[in-house]
Amino acid sequence: MEGIRKEGMREEGIEEEAGTGGLKATAERRFPAGAAGGRGTDGPSLCPARREEPAEGTGQTCQRTCTQDRDCSGRRQCLCDGACGLSCVTPGRTCPWPVQIDNAETRLAQASRGFGALMEVTCQPGFRLSKGEGVALSRCQGDRKWSLTAPCERDLTPASFCSPPPETDNGFYSGASYRAGGEVRYKCKRGYRLEGPETIRCQENQEWSGPAPTCRPVFCPPPGDIAEGYLVAVEKPQYRAGELVYYLCKRSYLLDGTNRVTCRGNGTWSPRPFCRARCLVPAQRSRVLYQGHKLWIHEIPQGQVQHGEIVTFYCRSQNQTQTQTQSCSYQAPARCFDGLLPLPACYDEPTWLQYQFFPKRVVSEIRPC
Repeated sequence: MEGIRKEGMREEGIEEEAGTGGLKATAERRFPAGAAGGRGTDGPSLCPARREEPAEGTGQTCQRTCTQDRDCSGRRQCLCDGACGLSCVTPGRTCPWPVQIDNAETRLAQASRGFGALMEVTCQPGFRLSKGEGVALSRCQGDRKWSLTAPCERDLTPASFCSPPPETDNGFYSGASYRAGGEVRYKCKRGYRLEGPETIRCQENQEWSGPAPTCRPVFCPPPGDIAEGYLVAVEKPQYRAGELVYYLCKRSYLLDGTNRVTCRGNGTWSPRPFCRARCLVPAQRSRVLYQGHKLWIHEIPQGQVQHGEIVTFYCRSQNQTQTQTQSCSYQAPARCFDGLLPLPACYDEPTWLQYQFFPKRVVSEIRPC
């Protein structure tokens, strides 16, 4: 059973008909035998007469026969449907997609999969059509089925083949074609690096283009110490890919990042952590908001906070009225970063006299804005 050949219709006798997914013929344009999608007119047409047996032999179900659109009911139009000849076909009919065909790959020849659309059928490596071709065309028929093509059969043409490719320690290859022109690709196991060509090719002389590449183990140099911290690991001149080491910080320092560092497959270490210093709160005579509590500075242990923690200060805002000036406080947060806690620009440290004799007037104690 043959598929539709690419040379089966001449372009000068065919034009696209909008909205039908098929093709139409004018009185001046003719359809060669076997053309699909042509439309019946009062003029001469070369759409073949209906051949029931060939149509049934390919599994095609013929629609109602016609000579012109008025012979069809509803929205159907009189279009050329291959071996079925001029038939009443509903515009916009589509064929199923995607399509699975044994030992073959398929793709649409154009964006549409409607009536008259073409599908390319390409045999996989080692197979070919029974007629000796590598590619066939299948047409979307009026019965919403793709026309049958010749099956893809194993290609028994004498050809050059290579023996299985050479193995490599701690690696593997992929690619099933040992035929002349075929390639295999090598990869290494985790923790090993490929040295040599990644691919080798089977040549016409039935020899591979080269030996298998080598998989060498990957090593990392010693990771080294970090500032204000130390390494927890057995010290060695080199470490294998995948090995882990750990870091800890000195007392009063906080680890910023993961404490686990890995020797990677490219011979480098994953990012190391940092040891961040605590921050001294740069205020003495005011209360601050810390960990959800309003505290005097002396109530914070050692007057210090950890790296990354937030301390909220109080700033003064003055509102001028016609009779007096009124003060209120608002919050200004600051974050500790590696030993530095910046004071907000709006913060004004109370004097010793204000702190000792007028504590209720300290900015942190007045009414909020």
